[in-house]
Amino acid sequence: MKLDVINLDGGKAGSVDLDDAIFGIDDIRGDILQRVVTWQLAKRRSGNHKIQVRNEVSRTGKKMYKQKGTGGARHGSRRAAQFVGGAKAHGPVVRSHAFDLPKKIRAMALRHALSSKAKAGSLVVLDSAVLTDPKTAALRANFEKMGLKNALVIAGPEVDANFKLAARNIPNVDVLPNAGLNVYDVLRRHTLVLTKDAVEAISARFAEKEAA
Repeated sequence: MKLDVINLDGGKAGSVDLDDAIFGIDDIRGDILQRVVTWQLAKRRSGNHKIQVRNEVSRTGKKMYKQKGTGGARHGSRRAAQFVGGAKAHGPVVRSHAFDLPKKIRAMALRHALSSKAKAGSLVVLDSAVLTDPKTAALRANFEKMGLKNALVIAGPEVDANFKLAARNIPNVDVLPNAGLNVYDVLRRHTLVLTKDAVEAISARFAEKEAA
C-alpha cells in the first residue's frame, strides 16, 4: 500500500510504499493485542507490595493465658492474624508480576497494531522529525495543521534533541525512537506518526525476523 509523506508544515513530500504484511492486515486479532498489552503492563508493575508475616511482627511471643480452664479458645501468641496488631495471613509479598510470552506472539501483535492504525486511517508518515529550535508553541501549531491532538511519534534511530524538548510539554503526545516502538503505546494514542526512517527500520526489523 502507498501512503503520502508530509512534512511538519503539513505539505506533501512524496509517498512511501508500506509492506502489506506489516501494515495491510485486514483481520485484526484483538485477542493477540490483549495478550501483549497485559504482558507489557505486568512487566511494568513494581511488585513491591509487602505485609508483615508472623515472624516480622514486633509483639511478644509469650503465651497469652493458660491452655485450659479459661473458657476461651486456645491461643499461644498475639502475633496471630485474628488479633488486632497481629500479622496478616496470606497477604502480598515482594514478587515479580512478569510472565513469559513467545517472541512470535509479540511480533504478530506489533504487526496487527500497526495494521489497525493504517486500516483506521490513523497512520501518518512524516518526512523527518527535526527542528532547528526547541519551540513548543511552533511545534503545537504544526501538529494542529496536521490535525494531531493525541499521537505517538516514532522519530527515527534517535530522537532529535530540539524535537524532544519541544514535544515534551504538549499533552497527549509521546515521542520515541525506533527501538521504543511497542504495542501498548501504539494502541493508547489515537494517531501513529512514523518518520520515513522509522518505516524503513520497521520493515528491516521484520525482514530480519522472517530470515531468522
